[in-house]
Amino acid sequence: MMGLFGVIAIQAKKLTSIIRENIEVQVFLNKEIEKSNIDKLIGQMRKKPYVLQKEEVPVLKFTSKDEAAEVFLEEVGEDFTKFLDDNPLRDSFTFSINEEFQTPEEIDKIVAEIEGIPGVFEVTYMQDVVSSINENLLKVGIVLGALILILLVTVVILISNTIKLALFSQRFLIRSMQLVGATKGFIRRPFLWRAFLYGALAGVFASGIIFTLLEYGKNFIEGLQLLYDIELLAMLFGTLILLGALMSWLSTYRSINKYLNMSLDELY
Repeated sequence: MMGLFGVIAIQAKKLTSIIRENIEVQVFLNKEIEKSNIDKLIGQMRKKPYVLQKEEVPVLKFTSKDEAAEVFLEEVGEDFTKFLDDNPLRDSFTFSINEEFQTPEEIDKIVAEIEGIPGVFEVTYMQDVVSSINENLLKVGIVLGALILILLVTVVILISNTIKLALFSQRFLIRSMQLVGATKGFIRRPFLWRAFLYGALAGVFASGIIFTLLEYGKNFIEGLQLLYDIELLAMLFGTLILLGALMSWLSTYRSINKYLNMSLDELY
């Protein structure tokens, strides 16, 4: 269950990144700006830290006013050049913002910086969408974090109680070992190693089930492949294995110490 919640969190993060990559800032240029100045401006923008890089290539696209007219004609179906002597549209370029700069405050700073560049006429972006995404992400993060915390506490209690019951049947074996002179460390060692191994195997088993479900789901859910993040999934599976081993080890250590310190009357 914790693994499934982890997968949901990973895919939510990936989906958010995809949505944020589609948030663009559009920069309109002055009509009298020269081609050389446009090239210089775009060259400067490509080096800005807030411009999103995909495979080390800036996500920035220049659109000339002639190309904008063609797009307008294709979308609207009316050729304004028939009754206007001059093309009223402007040269422009759009770019995606790096995720770490996607807060209203940072974007406002970016817009103010670009508007101060000579040759820039206007800068626009989807302000309401950015605010909505950030607000919803905060809400989802709080709910998901609370659910994971509740689940973690529940799992720890269940595992601890299960291990207590398993060791309860061996409490007299533990006392017999004490009576023949075995130290506490010697008695604990095989129980702890077995608990660590079983916990790790449980993590491997859980990871295998989740991976199989994801691979199976790719064949039936369109677009699921886009939400894959191999590095984060590998980290999740490693965490599940380590968490399973540690929880089992700690619960066993706590339970076996309880029986090691019990008197004979308490054991009965």
